[in-house]
Amino acid sequence: MTNTQLFTLGNIAVMVVIMWIIPLSFIPFFIWLERKGSAVIQDRVGPDRTNILGFRMLGYIQNFADTLKLFLKESITPEKATGFYYFLAPFWSMTVALLPLLVIPLAAPITLFGQTIRFQAANFNVGVLYIIAVSSLGVFAVVLAGWASNNKFSLLGGLRATAQMVSYELSMALSLTGLLMVYQGVKVDRIVETQGQMLSFAGHTLPLPNWGVFLQPVGFLLFLVAGFAETNRNPFDLAEGENELVAGYHLEYSSVKFALFFMAEYVNMAVVAFVISTLFLGGYQVPFASTEFLNQNPRPTLSILGAAALLGGSLFGFFVYRRADLQKDQFAGMKKWEPYLISAAGAGLAFVGLSALGYALFNGSFLSWMPPLLTALLQVACLLTKVLFFCWLYVWVRWTLPRFRYDQLMGMGWKLMLPLALLNLLVTGVLVLIQK
Repeated sequence: MTNTQLFTLGNIAVMVVIMWIIPLSFIPFFIWLERKGSAVIQDRVGPDRTNILGFRMLGYIQNFADTLKLFLKESITPEKATGFYYFLAPFWSMTVALLPLLVIPLAAPITLFGQTIRFQAANFNVGVLYIIAVSSLGVFAVVLAGWASNNKFSLLGGLRATAQMVSYELSMALSLTGLLMVYQGVKVDRIVETQGQMLSFAGHTLPLPNWGVFLQPVGFLLFLVAGFAETNRNPFDLAEGENELVAGYHLEYSSVKFALFFMAEYVNMAVVAFVISTLFLGGYQVPFASTEFLNQNPRPTLSILGAAALLGGSLFGFFVYRRADLQKDQFAGMKKWEPYLISAAGAGLAFVGLSALGYALFNGSFLSWMPPLLTALLQVACLLTKVLFFCWLYVWVRWTLPRFRYDQLMGMGWKLMLPLALLNLLVTGVLVLIQK
C-alpha cells in the first residue's frame, strides 16, 4: 500500500470520527438552545440554578445535571417485553441518526504538501439517494420500541410514526427529485460545487448564487416541512403525544435507553439541518465567493473571518455585559462575577478577530499552506452558521405552533404536500427542457 493510499485511509477515518463528534456535540447545545429559546418566547427565565462552584454558564450546566440523573436512574425493563428487540430499538435509533452525515462535505478539498485532504467521510456516487435510504431506516427503531414494549400506548405511538413517516418521506423524496433534475446528478459534493456558481436562466446571469432554494423554492419548503415531520417535532410529534399516549413509543424506556432516544431526536434535527443547508443553501459555499477566489485571495478570506469574529465577539460581550449590569432576565439570579467573565470571553474572541483583521489589512505575507487552510476554515464556519439558523428555526416553530390533530397531519401529507411535490416535479421538468 502506497503512502498516498495510507493517507487517504487516514483521512477517511478522521472524517468519520469528526462527522460523528459534530452531531454529538450539538446535543447539549441544542438542549440548551431549546430551553433558553422557549424561555425567551414565553417571557420567562429558563434554567438558571444548576451550577458548578457558582458557575452557571447561562443555564448550560443544567445539561450535566440531566446527564448524571439519566445515568443514575434505575433501568427498568417490562416483564413481558420482547427482550432483544426492546434493547435494539434505542441503539438502532442512535446509530441510524448518525449515518447520513458521512456524505456531507464540510469544505472543499484542499491540497497540502502534495496530499489532497477531503472534508467528506464518504463520497458515494449516489450520495443523495444514500441520505434518503438511511433516513428512512429510523422508523424501524420507533416501530420496534412500540411493539417490543408490549404496551398499547407505545404500540399506537409506533404505528402513528410509521404512517407519518411514510406519507412525509414521499414528499421529501419528490422534493429532492426536482433538485436532482436541476443539478443533473446525485453526488453531494458535485451538487455543492455547482451551487458555488452564479444563477443563470435562458442565457442570462442573475445576481444570485446558484443555490437550491432559488432554483427549487417549492421543493425547499416541502423538504423543510417534511424534515419537521421526519424528526417527530412539533407540530408533528403525534408519535409521542402526551395528552393521549402518555409519551408514546418510548413510554417503557428509562435511564440510558431513554437517553438514547432523546439524543437521537436531537441528532436527527442536526442532520436535517445539515442536509437542508447542503442541498438548498449552498452547503459550505460562501455567497458570491467561489473556492477558487478564496484560495487565490487569502487577504479577503482572512478579513472575512476576522470581521466575523470581531463583530460576533463584540456584540455577544456587550449584550451579556449590558444585561448583567441591568440585572435583566437570565442574569437576575447569577453571581455578579459570572456574567462579566462570559463577557470577557466575548471580548477575547473580538480581540482575536481584530488581530486577524489587522494582519490581513497591513501584512500581505502568507505562506503557501495558509490560503487553503483559511478557505477551509471560512467554508466550515459558513456551513455551521447555516446549520445553526435551522437549529433555531426548530426551536422557534416548536414553541410557536400548536400540535396538529392526527387527521390534519395525514391530510396535509397526502392531500396537500404530495400533490404539490408532483406539480413541482412537472414544472421543473418543463423548465429544464426550456433551459436546454
